[in-house]
Amino acid sequence: MNTSKPRVIKDYDKLPVEIQEQIKLEYPYGFSDNLISFTNKDGAIVSALPFETEDKYYMVRMTISEAIKIIEDDNDFDADGMLKDGIKEEYESKYSDDDFEDLEDIPDDISDDESVFD
Repeated sequence: MNTSKPRVIKDYDKLPVEIQEQIKLEYPYGFSDNLISFTNKDGAIVSALPFETEDKYYMVRMTISEAIKIIEDDNDFDADGMLKDGIKEEYESKYSDDDFEDLEDIPDDISDDESVFD
């Protein structure tokens, strides 16, 4: 985490739609397995979804049950809680590729005829 970025703690439904869409791209399989816990300024333990943009570091407040409910109620996700392919493609074309690493485009180091085991 880049500590020089402003930190923003916010509820998911209070985030701008553009940030929500970018979060969906970052977490296409749902949010509940990616929550972290931290102690807020009042000393209470809070769970949140971390998300970093070029200029801010977000902690999106939500409980596990809220994370599950958000995905269940969002038409961008299918019945299995996965971001729909058409939606993913739409959002990827909408936002810069610089913000997200596409691991599928990274070539394998080992060709098919090479062996990793000797």
